[in-house]
Order: sequence, then C-alpha cells, then structure tokens
Amino acid sequence: MDSSSTSQPSSSSKFHHPYFTPTEVEQLSDKQRGKLSINQEEKARQQACGFVEAIGAKIGFPRKTIATAQNLYHRFHLFFPRKDFSYHDVTLAALYVSTKMHDTLKKPRDLLMVAYAVRFPDLAAKSRSLGEVDMDPATVEQDRQRLLAVERLILEMICFNFTSRLPFPYVIKVGRSFRATKKLTKLAWRLAVDSQRTVVSLEYPPHEVAIGCLYLAALLSSFEQGASPERKGYSSSHEIANILSHHGDWERKFRAHVEDIEEIAHATIDLLIQACQNPSANTSPSTPQSPSPHPSPRNQHLSSSVPAAGQPIPYRPDQLYRLKIHMRETEHRSRRRGPSSKAEVGGEGKSAGVNAMLGRNEGTVRFLFGPQIEP
Repeated sequence: MDSSSTSQPSSSSKFHHPYFTPTEVEQLSDKQRGKLSINQEEKARQQACGFVEAIGAKIGFPRKTIATAQNLYHRFHLFFPRKDFSYHDVTLAALYVSTKMHDTLKKPRDLLMVAYAVRFPDLAAKSRSLGEVDMDPATVEQDRQRLLAVERLILEMICFNFTSRLPFPYVIKVGRSFRATKKLTKLAWRLAVDSQRTVVSLEYPPHEVAIGCLYLAALLSSFEQGASPERKGYSSSHEIANILSHHGDWERKFRAHVEDIEEIAHATIDLLIQACQNPSANTSPSTPQSPSPHPSPRNQHLSSSVPAAGQPIPYRPDQLYRLKIHMRETEHRSRRRGPSSKAEVGGEGKSAGVNAMLGRNEGTVRFLFGPQIEP
C-alpha cells in the first residue's frame, strides 16, 4: 500500500456541545490559559468583552448581537490558546459571526473601521471622512484576512450551528411569573447583560441564567434592608429571594435547579465585586433593544454612546462582600452533572484529532448539531 495514502487524515465527526459542566470549563480553560494566571485571564476576558461592548454601542447593534459575540469569544478560548490570538481579531470575528446569526450583518471592513476608531480615537478625530479612519490599506487588508481566518475557526467550532438562545426574553417571562415589579425586572435584565461577561452562558441554559439574575436582583434589593411596602398584585424582593433560595415547585415548573441558580448568582456577584473595586471597569451600554436604563452596578464604557461621567455606583464592595458571605452560608451543595464529552474535555481520542483539523483543508470532518451520545 502506498505510504502517502496512509498518511492522509481519515474522515471524522465533530459534535456541537451547547453547554459544558463547570468542571469541563475549568479544565478546558486551564489548557488554553498558558502561562497566564487566573486573574490575568479574567482581566483579558473583561477587556475583550468591553471591546465588543464599545463596538456594538458605536454601531448600534442590538443586545442579542453583542451578547452572542461575547458568548462566542468565551467558547473560542475553550479550544484555542490565548497566546496564539489577539483579542481584537477574535472579538471582531465573533461579532461578524454574530451579525450573521441575528441578521444584523456588517461587512468586515465596516467592523474594522469602527474597531480602529475605538482603539485609536486620536486618528478617528483627525479623519477627514465620517466613519472612516486613515489607516494603511495594507494593514486593513491584513486585519481583514485575519478576521476571516478566525471566523472560519469559529464557524467550525460551533459546527455551523447558528442557533442562539439568550436569557433576556426569559427575564421578562420569569419576572411576570413571579410577579416581580418593573424596577426589579429591569435590574434583573441588567444583571443578565452583565452575566454574558462570565462563562455562565457556556454552563447553563438561558432560562436558568434568567432565574439566577432575578434571584440576585431580589437579593440586592432586599439584603440588609427593611421590608418594602406591599404593592397590590406584586411580590416583594424579600418574597422572591426567599422562594428562589429553597427547593420548591418552581424548579419543576421552570425545569431549573436551585443549586444552579445559586452558582449563576455567585458568578455574577463576583463580577460586580470586581467592578466595584475597579470603578473604571466598563459595563454594558444601552442598546435599541434594552429597556430604559437602570442604575448599573458599574460605569458605562468610556467609548460607548452613554456617558459615564457622574454616574454613581449603587453598591459598595463591603455590601457585596457581606451579601456574598450570606449567600455562601445559606447555599446548597453543588449539583453533580455528567460530562458532555470525555474526549472533548480530556483532549484525547478522536475529538482531539478533529479539533486539530479545524481551519485546515485536509481530510473530511462532519459537523453535527447534536451532542455525541456516549455508548
């Protein structure tokens, strides 16, 4: 048999996994983190998410486009090393794919021009034409080619599955079901926006993320505060927080678990604590599909269309720390979840070979939407 024919890669299959367990996310992140510490990785993650926010606000993308791009960025670095890619290239490619998923398409060059304006505001101020930045055409073409190369990796990573489910519609529906006030629902919406800066969107389905954000909103509105006056037809923040902190019929109704809700709330409050310690941290600006602005736990992005000057931070770090301790003292034991794919997480077996073939024109890879069923 010819040796050249035996060296050719055989055909294989790659399965799309919509969610991973927290253990899987931790293992995959450790593998791609390289020499970065966990704090450095988190800083890079927030920097990238802020960059997506700034571009989205400048162009006027709806919240769904921005949130999906952030989710794609988080997912990308479960499989590709951070040291091998600039976050500018990955975030722009993620935004480009997201615009296709939500029918808000922009050309790569348009995204690059806005990115240059965000990265180099001095050059943008000197530009002679609106919406254009005077950049070397060769540099623009090189950046465009890198964007398209990373786009291909993202498309193959998600197995060309253009389905995107986000927590925002569920926030409204869950809020109505629990008879939450409009103010509390708005706060839960803002927390759901901020939650997309974490990896909870990779670990839990959107309806659980929505409930987790409503739970945290209820805690923030009721912790160390007296009972609020009753409003006819509405439940108080104390009542909603009490219901969601215990097992009950609501778990069966919403197909959720109190243990997962608590983990989502912890991840989001950790983000708020980090932001309060660093007041210059950026947050999600208003978008055409957001409700009227609610005082955010963090300042707006400096490059966004919403000014941050004079906007107070409604929470102090010590308040959030006390709430965090209270949540830990009353939490349930974490729920055990089965792995989505042993080969995918361990980096061994067929999946490792398939991941190595992404972005190459060698062999045949079948991309399947459904997760692989273990025998």
